[in-house]
Amino acid sequence: MAHFQIENLTFQYPNASRPSLDGVNLTIEKGAYVVLCGRSGSGKTTLLRHLKPVLTPYGKRSGSISFDGFPLEQVSQRDQAAKIGFVMQNPDDQIVTDKVWHELAFGLESLGTDPKAMRLRVAEMASYFGLQGWFHLDVATLSGGQKQLLNLASIMAMQPEVLILDEPTSQLDPIAASDFLNTVRKINIELGTTILITEHRLEDIYHSADRVVVMDGGKILADGGPRQVGRQLWQQKHEMFAALPTPLRVFYEAQGAGDCPLTVREGRNWLTESFENRAVSIAEPAAEPAVTECKVPAIKVREAWFRYEKDSPDILRGVSFSVPQGSLFAIVGGNGSGKSTTLKTLCGICRPYRGSVEVFGKPLKSYKAGQLYQNCLAMLPQDPKSLFVKKTLRADLAEMCHNREAILEMAESCGIAGLLDSHPYDLSGGEQQRAALAKVLLTNPRLLLLDEPTKGLDSFFKGKFAQILKGLTEKGITVILVSHDVEFCAEYADLVSMFFDGQVITTDTPRRFFGQNSFYTTAANRMSRCVFRNAVTARDVAALYRANLEEKA
Repeated sequence: MAHFQIENLTFQYPNASRPSLDGVNLTIEKGAYVVLCGRSGSGKTTLLRHLKPVLTPYGKRSGSISFDGFPLEQVSQRDQAAKIGFVMQNPDDQIVTDKVWHELAFGLESLGTDPKAMRLRVAEMASYFGLQGWFHLDVATLSGGQKQLLNLASIMAMQPEVLILDEPTSQLDPIAASDFLNTVRKINIELGTTILITEHRLEDIYHSADRVVVMDGGKILADGGPRQVGRQLWQQKHEMFAALPTPLRVFYEAQGAGDCPLTVREGRNWLTESFENRAVSIAEPAAEPAVTECKVPAIKVREAWFRYEKDSPDILRGVSFSVPQGSLFAIVGGNGSGKSTTLKTLCGICRPYRGSVEVFGKPLKSYKAGQLYQNCLAMLPQDPKSLFVKKTLRADLAEMCHNREAILEMAESCGIAGLLDSHPYDLSGGEQQRAALAKVLLTNPRLLLLDEPTKGLDSFFKGKFAQILKGLTEKGITVILVSHDVEFCAEYADLVSMFFDGQVITTDTPRRFFGQNSFYTTAANRMSRCVFRNAVTARDVAALYRANLEEKA
């Protein structure tokens, strides 16, 4: 018997011009690991929320959903809560208590679990998920990765039969995201829990899936095994192919022979075998120019130290770096390393107690109130919702600019022209991110600060987003972005800085930076370093593969 049986499900939000779900038919078998993917706004989150009745959005709906053979609406609220677990995109949206151990017990308390059994389950979950070291801490002190792991543990304490995850790693750094997704896979294998997960970053989950379901325009475009879906998307030349894992994309773009690799290890073996009896004459991409000291930087930070409270530890510990004007400057590093605090320091939200910050050659503290934000500097925060204050997206954009044509042009370039009459909170995570970007860009800044700008964006708009940023830098606008998306930084940044322990450890060009790292690097580099040097993007690897075969021929 299937866990979920979805038949001809159609749903349309109020005032929406088209359905968000259009005749969806899908069966989720017990114990399966199903990956749901698609572009932003394709209906993924809307579909997942229909499987958890307390989260089902308001709107016009038709079709049916069955759970364990019964209509979902007839399943008791207790069974819905206990048997269907749901992990949301933003960790803070789900946490309801103050202490870690309180959070672990909250769901069990709500179900009226016997105190003795509750203590046992809380202890078991804390041990299974490795929470013992922060069991008694305040939730507010946890990193994003710890909060998301706590959410997962709290849900698993109720022993659900199905675990639904809606882009659970969107706010985690690559290492924390990989650890989290490995834990989810472990739950599926060891406990037999059915997993239904949607993600834009497919590197760590695509190969583990029993089935991959691709959505487009509220409909199911493809449904099958990972290799089958990959081949289908390549043959159709569909935009979603760009979102697939690097080994698979390299294989098809290089016109490789044999079985298509899904993992870095399989990709490494395929490359090794391909060049086992061939000499590699072209071993690396063209060299990048050396990094030179910029004479007139847009930003210059000297020995900046900052702490949030007088007796708290320092978050920034002697930060020093310069950003050339008209460059795309990326800052990477783990959660809690000080990246976002650095952006807040650059725009004057956080004032360092030692050191200095200069913006376009002028000390930050010498800018008068509001002067810094008048066609000079703008910042896109990590949570795009914090920028929305109106009932429609059109009104939100009009708050920044009264020129109707400029608003329409910006909406078109950011891919939100059809959403202007929607409430910002009714948009998907990726659509909100694009809308927030449009609102920020309407201020015509000379310096743009972006905190996790690719979070929630699909691969199609990431490419378009990169073109927008490159267009800005070509006009002399400086862009500084903090990101966990190492693939995006490797492909599009001019310079990359590594943040660790409150300091900038190194700054270099993407190829030299990612090419010399063992773990904090791209899948393309990990896959190809056995054959090539400093190949850090799928495009690099595919080009070198073809070039060497043509050279041999």
